[in-house]
Amino acid sequence: MSTPIKAEVTGIRTVGVPVADQDRALDFYVGVLGLEKRLDAPVAELGGRWIEVAPAGAATSIALVPGEGGTETGIRLTVADAAAAHRELTARGADVGELLRWPGVPPMFALRDPDGNGLEIVE
Repeated sequence: MSTPIKAEVTGIRTVGVPVADQDRALDFYVGVLGLEKRLDAPVAELGGRWIEVAPAGAATSIALVPGEGGTETGIRLTVADAAAAHRELTARGADVGELLRWPGVPPMFALRDPDGNGLEIVE
């Protein structure tokens, strides 16, 4: 018989993404991807700031934390039209991969932030 969990996990608030230059990352996530800045506070213990960005109205945010980039984050950002997002992000100079259209799967493409962190854009 299992014991009930008293500290049950009820959601995901923030996913951390390591970035070498927080200002450059903030410019990308807000200026290129169009996310909103929710929090930007100095945290000496981190050697930088605690910065959170998110799509407007989203419950989960991305924290741009000081560190080494170049990781596959596993983060999937959703859009209404993947082809339009691909065209727009390409025009803005973002590092985007090929637009993938597989049978039975929503259109998607890979995206890299300025630190080389991998994200996916999915319709």
